[in-house]
Amino acid sequence: MLLRTLRAERMKLRHSPVWLAFLILPVLPAVMGTFNYLQNTEILEDQWYSLWTQHTLFLCYFFFPAILGVYCSYLCRLEHLNHNWNAVMTAPVPVTYVYFSKLVMASVMVILTQLWVGVLFVISGKFCGLTAPIPRELLEWLLCGAVGGIVISALQLCISLVIRSFAVPVGIALIGGVAGLAAMAKGYGAWFPYSLMCVGMRANHPGGPMVCGTGQFVVISLFYVVICTIFGAKWLKSRDVSAG
Repeated sequence: MLLRTLRAERMKLRHSPVWLAFLILPVLPAVMGTFNYLQNTEILEDQWYSLWTQHTLFLCYFFFPAILGVYCSYLCRLEHLNHNWNAVMTAPVPVTYVYFSKLVMASVMVILTQLWVGVLFVISGKFCGLTAPIPRELLEWLLCGAVGGIVISALQLCISLVIRSFAVPVGIALIGGVAGLAAMAKGYGAWFPYSLMCVGMRANHPGGPMVCGTGQFVVISLFYVVICTIFGAKWLKSRDVSAG
């Protein structure tokens, strides 16, 4: 039954316009970060590591939260239209599967986007003429960043379930990204969900460890995902039996 729910969500994404966001939006921070790096090469002397800080400066706080907002809003959009929640909630599928299948699809999109971000980063470095080897930590940055992205997706799915709008949750994601920047500046990045992507990707200090331990990062991420899953399932069970 869960596999059928996952298949339905996959079909929803197959020919959807979110792939345009997937392709285009990560290019913008890559271009902006590369341009910023080229304009400041006299003070940015760590080659790949310095380029990474410029890419993630724009990506983690502005563009990636918006991308995830788009993904999650689209995953809930069809159900919000034409009373489709009534059909979903009367299907012989546990409500937990409904939320979880959406989270799985959003997580797949997060991982694919991170791979695309990595490709753009390498292309940008070659364009800048960097001669040092590509950092061995790149895969770890992308993987930990994906974990943080899944946390944001879990939260954004809850917001998209509650707010029956496409644009408003995306706007909330943008605000969350900016708030994540403030949380990092105050030293609370490891505890704020919209900062976890930045923490995982080592945006501020790619050559060093995370601001928290890896174990703590994983536990906090799992905590947010579990809480959001419980909330999403309870919300669907109690509110969407009569969708408007």
